[in-house]
Amino acid sequence: MKNNTTRQVVLDTETTGINKLGLPYEGHRIIEIGAVEIVNRGLTGQFFHTYLKPDRPIDPEAFNIHGISDNFLSNKPHFSQIADNFFSFIYGSELIVHNASFDIGFIDQEFFLLKRNIAKVNTFCKVIDSLKLARKIFPGKRNNLDALCDRYLIDNKKRSLHGALIDAKILANVFLHMTGGQTSLNFILNEKEAQSLQKRKKIRRQEKTALKIIYASVDEETMHKRYLDMIQYNNKVCIWKRRQQ
Repeated sequence: MKNNTTRQVVLDTETTGINKLGLPYEGHRIIEIGAVEIVNRGLTGQFFHTYLKPDRPIDPEAFNIHGISDNFLSNKPHFSQIADNFFSFIYGSELIVHNASFDIGFIDQEFFLLKRNIAKVNTFCKVIDSLKLARKIFPGKRNNLDALCDRYLIDNKKRSLHGALIDAKILANVFLHMTGGQTSLNFILNEKEAQSLQKRKKIRRQEKTALKIIYASVDEETMHKRYLDMIQYNNKVCIWKRRQQ
């Protein structure tokens, strides 16, 4: 008897940064993976989520997006410690990813670094890029996750920072709307997820420092005044010196 069950996994990652081409080079690594399971167009409640220790600093630009700090990741597992469970969770599924080449490129790199001859993700999963799908439905419009939430009236107020599991849940809702409509899903953070998000927000506030102002020393001011005395035009006092008088 033919099995008509469709298993889909909606996935998102956060990373230490990207290079100018948006490819997983220059030693950047995955620091968070979030994935939720859909079976026959319904969320099952099964999910995969982990933070990862990358053994390299997080770029400031990336930190400003996701708020995940080096300190927060200091006691988290390495990818090698969760690779088997992650592989089992996604294996054989239709993998739904927004801008898939970015996330899948990073995942392929992480598997490659294990040196276990694991094939590329698209050989054991059917990868569906929800960004390409959105561009076909809404050509010429913004199709990032926030824009799609606005378009489908999906509440994403809790998404003040990017987070892999949060974004995977939102994307699942968006994808179901794009592929046939779905109104029964609500985006709800469980207690553990909410606490994690609040902790990251707190760390982000603590680590964002004000611009440092360096004032000239007395010696530097004296040298500056002497330099202005030397500047003349048609035997007239330098304009900058006149402004100081």
